[in-house]
Amino acid sequence: MRVYHNSRCSKSRATLALLEQRGVAFEVVNYLDHPPSQPELIVLLDQLGMSPRELLRTGESEYRTLGLDNPALDDATLMAAMVTHPILIERPIVVANGKAAIGRPPESVLAIL
Repeated sequence: MRVYHNSRCSKSRATLALLEQRGVAFEVVNYLDHPPSQPELIVLLDQLGMSPRELLRTGESEYRTLGLDNPALDDATLMAAMVTHPILIERPIVVANGKAAIGRPPESVLAIL
């Protein structure tokens, strides 16, 4: 199991705590320091059943600065922005058993365990 984590995010910390309480072993990836590559992001999106636009954090300043609200932008452009600016990726993402879930709320990750 892998958790894409941001230690400054309360939902991310709560998701880690929930997994620890359940006694689940997992690897933590601080995705701000080690962002997923574009191929890894494609796999994550497939596991989540989401489009790149759905995974974007629209409240981040980078979202506005890069003009990512433009509906004409294609998936490849959005993914490139997330790889270059990983703060744009919604978090935390938990990957287990070939599936992934976003820990918002933290309990939502239990469905893939």
